[in-house]
Formats: sequence, structure tokens, C-alpha cells
Amino acid sequence: MGDFQDGERHNDDSEVEYDAQETTDTSALEYRNGKDIQGIPWERLNRSREKYREIRLKEYKNYENLPRSENELDKECRMVESGHTFYDFQFNTRLVKPTIKHFQLRNLIWATSKHDVYMTQNYSVMHWSSLLRKGREAFNVAGLVVPKMDYHVSAAHPLSRVQISSMAVRDNLVVAGGSEGELICKYLNRPGVNFCTKLTPDDNAITNTVDIYRTSIGSMCVSAANNDCYVRIFDTQNFIQLNCLSFLWPVNNTSVSPDGKLLAVLGDSTECLLADAQSGKVVASLKGHLDYSFASAWHPDSNILATGNQDRTCRLWDVRNFSESVAVLKGKLGSIRGIKFSADGQFMAMAEPADFIHILDVKADYSRSQEIDLFGEIAGLSFSPDSEAFFVGIADRTYGSLMEFRRRHPYKYLDSFI
Repeated sequence: MGDFQDGERHNDDSEVEYDAQETTDTSALEYRNGKDIQGIPWERLNRSREKYREIRLKEYKNYENLPRSENELDKECRMVESGHTFYDFQFNTRLVKPTIKHFQLRNLIWATSKHDVYMTQNYSVMHWSSLLRKGREAFNVAGLVVPKMDYHVSAAHPLSRVQISSMAVRDNLVVAGGSEGELICKYLNRPGVNFCTKLTPDDNAITNTVDIYRTSIGSMCVSAANNDCYVRIFDTQNFIQLNCLSFLWPVNNTSVSPDGKLLAVLGDSTECLLADAQSGKVVASLKGHLDYSFASAWHPDSNILATGNQDRTCRLWDVRNFSESVAVLKGKLGSIRGIKFSADGQFMAMAEPADFIHILDVKADYSRSQEIDLFGEIAGLSFSPDSEAFFVGIADRTYGSLMEFRRRHPYKYLDSFI
């Protein structure tokens, strides 16, 4: 049925067709009245949802670079009580359909408010307004991409037909990385692309991750990590390269602590590194994972780092004691490919490659969780900056969609009538 792949590698090149006539959105009211959360017509299919879930859990093939015993980490993993609801389902739309370029890179959904979400869709960065229930193209990189002339940077040069592999959005700035080492920067409130370049002549040096962050003195920077083992840092005023940090293995993910002091570096290694964010000097090596890592996120207090790995776990590290992880959280189906903390620090969400997202209660020491159960490859996840909304992107040729959830509050008794 549909296009729910039976393993991560099957969705390496997702090209989702958009057909507004066949769009079937799902509202909170329809969901409460029994409609499938994704609008999948199970009554017309030869298997029930429950039966298909049973098959998926049994047959899904998690991708690993370093094979090992499947239950090797079970003794370390924290027991988590599922069944809680922290965010209520609000809306699912197929008017926008997130896509994934590389099966290991899933950080492609970014909410800039509880009503505004950005995502990749083929050669475009799309914007979805949950207020207007409309999607629009923010910019397109299928044709020639020319940087604006008012940025006199020698490294800038035109690009064309960029396949977007990574993305970040913050403070009206969108940064996109390409599958052949490209970097594109665009301010949403200014015309044209502000800066674009090819970071390396190596065509295999895909831009695995991009990040927008504030330094310890408050200036804004952009980082790009590539398969050529380098992390490059740019300022956001003139897009001048400030630093180029070298590592021993391809870098898959980086994230800077909210206080701007520490840089987490993850890649084709079982170890994760912590470096000084300004100098790049490694200050700690975090050991415990058994495979390569592709996701990380910092708690707003800058003390807790979460890392996601192909060994199916998320590890939590306290930077005040580097010796070992303080908790190990296990997924249900596969690798942990996306992690986000809510801005208020109360929740952490982690995404598997397909089907499952887990929202954990930080104040309960990550011992309580909400499990979001769906079908399809997960393109990304994002809390809104006010922590009131939570979004999940689903990449699937048939049922690709953007799913919206709203924070549940103890005093709120009336659900939306929409």
C-alpha cells in the first residue's frame, strides 16, 4: 500500500508529486470523530492499521554503518512511561509535501512561529501558514541561483539546480546546504538570494548540516558541516568566512550551545566531540554510542546535550561531567535522526527515520513520553519558538504532509472546533 518504505535506504531520492485535487486534510474534529490522522483510507485497503503496524515493526530494516547485536544497549536504556499527551493533534495537510534528499539527513522542518513553518519540497523551500491554511514558495533553486551584488565576497558565485540536503531558519534568515557542497543564504524580508557558494570542489562533500546561532558575545553566525571533514563558520552580515575547523571524519551534525560557548560535533564516528565554539579546540570526547551520529540538540540551559545515533538511541550528556551519559533513551523502530528541545526547556522531541516521534517530559527526568504514531519517512520536527506548537514533516509520495500539534494546558478544556 502507498509508499511507506520498509527501510531507510529506500527513500534516498524522494520526489513527491503535488496534486491539490487529491489533497485530503484532517482537522482535530475529524480526527476525534474517527478519521485517520493522515487521511489514509484504511477501510478501502486490504489490511487494517493495526495489522500494518504489526508488519512494519517486524519487517522495518534500520540502516547501520557498524553492525552489532540488536539488544546490546537494552540494559542501559531508561524505562519510559508512554501514553501521555503533552501536545494535542491540531491539523494535517497535504497541501505541502516535505521531501528528503538524503536518507540520513532529516533536519528539514523549521517553525518560526506557532503559525509559520518552513520546509524543503524538491528544489524549493516552502512556507506554510497554519492561520491561512496555505502554502507558498519562499524561494526556488531549480534554476540559476545568483548572489546579490551588494555582497562583495570573493567566495560567492552562482549555483544551479541545487538539491537541498540540509536547512536552518532563524530570525528571517534561511540557510540551505546542497548535495554537492553548496551553501545558500537568504533573508526572507529581502529580495533575491543574499549569498551562495560552493564550499568545496569535492562533488561528494555533501553539506550534511547547517546551523544559525549566536556567539557568546551575541553576534549571529552560520555554520556548515560537510563530508570533507570540515566545519566552516560565516558571519551573517557580509557572509565572510570566519573560521574553518578540521576533524578526522566526515561531520554529519553540529550544534552550538545556547550560551554560544560549546560546539557539538557528530559524524562518522562512535564518539561525539565537544569543542570550544570560537577556536574549535576539542575539550571533550563523549563515548557510549555504537554507530554514527546524525542529530544533536541543546537544552536551553546549555548544560544538557542530546545526541541521536544509528544505534537507535538518544544519549543525554551533562557538560559539567563528561565521563558518561546521564541517560540513554531508545527508539521503537530505528535510528534517532532528529532531536529538538522546546524553548522553555520542558520537553524534548526525538524522531526516528519513519513512523515514530517521541516527546519526553524533561521535568520528569525524561521518564514520561508521548508517542506520535504515523506512517511514512520523517523529514523533520520543530517546536515553535513559544513552545505552543509542534510540527512534524512526513515525506511520502502518496501521504506526504505537514502535521501540527498544539500544547495541552491544564486549564484548557475546550478543543478547537476547526
